[in-house]
Formats: sequence, structure tokens, C-alpha cells
Amino acid sequence: MSQITTLTILTYQGFTDKFWALSMMQFGHRYMKSVKGLSFYKLLGSGKENFNPLPDWNVYAVLQVWEDRSFAEDFFETHPLSDVYLKHTQKMEVLYLESIQARGLWNGKNPFQSSVQPKNIGEEDQIAVITRASIKTSQLLKFWKFVPESQKPLENAKGLVYTKGFGELPFVEMATFSIWKNMESLQAYAYQSHEHIKAIQKTRTLDWYSEELFSRFRLQNRVVLKP
Repeated sequence: MSQITTLTILTYQGFTDKFWALSMMQFGHRYMKSVKGLSFYKLLGSGKENFNPLPDWNVYAVLQVWEDRSFAEDFFETHPLSDVYLKHTQKMEVLYLESIQARGLWNGKNPFQSSVQPKNIGEEDQIAVITRASIKTSQLLKFWKFVPESQKPLENAKGLVYTKGFGELPFVEMATFSIWKNMESLQAYAYQSHEHIKAIQKTRTLDWYSEELFSRFRLQNRVVLKP
């Protein structure tokens, strides 16, 4: 079996469905316990554009790590929880991700096992990146003051297809998700952007994370369950 990760992006409209989506941040956990083949999951809210910490009540996400793709497909095709999400959401899109590399921890573990080697990444393969961190309480103010400066290089980053800030807990438990045209675009941003390099250096100097994880994936495919 080969591990696969899915990120389901859910868009909601109307007060009733938005309220339901917010409630699922708490009550969704009990349903996840019945899902077969699921080794790790996170229920995520999102922030407004440009990594504004204020919540975007329209967009939520579900991150799931599966023992094998067949478990993921079975969940989206047959599980009652998937049907409930479809009922309430205006749009539901599933991204299938193959882990290339992951460094760090998420709640004390690294949930992502490499399932594709860098040498097998093609020039046309889109690359997804998840960065996640728990911010130290003592560093919250400094961190959020620095966010606008640190994210500015992303605004005009060549090859950036999509980016969004997600989180388990506003202001404290944060994650960013991005999709890049190819590995070359991602590496150019990561290693040639002076602003990005400066942001990384400042992060290490200030030591404002109690836990962090950086992971890269090949975007295997995307499935729109509700357009």
C-alpha cells in the first residue's frame, strides 16, 4: 500500500450552512473516528486573503492521510460524512497529494510518509506545499506583526497557482497551503527570493514556534465533487 493525502476544500454560502461548517470544527471529530484507513486528519478553518488572521467564514478544509488511495475513494463515494459535507457545501473539491518530503512534527508526529521520489517528479507536475506551526504564546504579537512583511514575496511569486492560510485554532495553530506550477517555480521562490530567505532567517532567530512542519507533495489530481 502507498500512502495518499487528501485536502478537501469546502466553500459555503448562507448563514445556516456557514454555522453548520463552524460547528463541524468541533463535532466532526466523532464522525472521523469511524472512517477506515484514515491514519491522520485535521479539521481546518481558513483566514482571509493575504494571511489575515481574521477568519474566512466561507472556506474550510479537511486534511486526511490515508493508508492507501482506495480508502480515500471509498470515503468520498460511500461514507455518510462525505454525503453530509456535499449537502451543506456550495463547492467541494478534493486534492490528492503524494508526499515527496516532510520535515518536522504535527502534534508530536510526522504524519506524512514519502510515496514519490524527487527524481520521479516531472517538469509538468504541480507541487503542493503545506507549512504548519504552533506559535508560542509569548511570540504571538511579534509573529502577526511580521506576517504582512513575510508574505509580501508571495504576491508576485512566479509560478504560484494557489495559496491559502488554514488553521486548527485562530492565531495560534496555523498552516499555509500553496500550489506551484512545478518544482522549478517552488525552488526559485524558496532559494532565490531575498525576502523569503530573510523571513526564514528571522523565524530561526526569534524562535517563535513551539512546533513546526514543512512538507512537499506532488499534486496527483483534483476531483471536483460539487462545482
